[in-house]
Amino acid sequence: MPLLQDLAEGFGDLVLGSACVGCERPGRALCGGCLAGLPAEGAVHWPSPPPAGLVPPYSLGAYDGVLRALVLAHKERRVLALARPLGALLARSLTAALADVPVAGAVVLVPVPSRPGAVRQRGHDPTLAMVRAAAVRVPGEREVAVARLLRVRPGVVDQAGLDAAARARNLGGSMALSGTAVRRLARRLPRARLVVCDDVLTTGATLREAQRALESAGLPVLAAATVAATARKGRGPNFG
Repeated sequence: MPLLQDLAEGFGDLVLGSACVGCERPGRALCGGCLAGLPAEGAVHWPSPPPAGLVPPYSLGAYDGVLRALVLAHKERRVLALARPLGALLARSLTAALADVPVAGAVVLVPVPSRPGAVRQRGHDPTLAMVRAAAVRVPGEREVAVARLLRVRPGVVDQAGLDAAARARNLGGSMALSGTAVRRLARRLPRARLVVCDDVLTTGATLREAQRALESAGLPVLAAATVAATARKGRGPNFG
């Protein structure tokens, strides 16, 4: 079935005149060459300075080049076909996280929520789509599910252009749990362990706030996982 979907998407891309977001080669939204050039394994990336108490955050690579082009095209330009390759890349970060922090039971991926206004403006929820695509690509026998447990409280502004301190102030107490979703999860997977997921790690403030909200209800968070991680000005990303 995945092969048939790949062939159908590839044919559609050619007919509709799509091009690779990495090299602009006509055809798929992400060509095989650009995909092959991306990191094969995720690793821990600690922001500098890391928010106190943040669980280990895993990323696949630096937020530049092809990874940056993928995230922006999916999020801002609505290249919806990129949800699947981004999900496959996020799954590499998740695989590294679960190898370092093994868990016997089910794993629940919790997407970082977007502001409702941003979702309406974009016409889709890119993080949710990416995380759902990742869940079916994490190898192993364990059950991997996706649960939308978090919502954004009113008053949170766009993070673009904010430094680490301003991001922390903007996000402090900004996320709340969906009681209905938590109760549903407790009935279905009472012993599940959680991994917070997002597209890009910047200062770690968003991931830490999501972790805080989940742990406030006694939900255990194992790790965080993203596709890419930014580097502070004048420094490379700190992987390892």
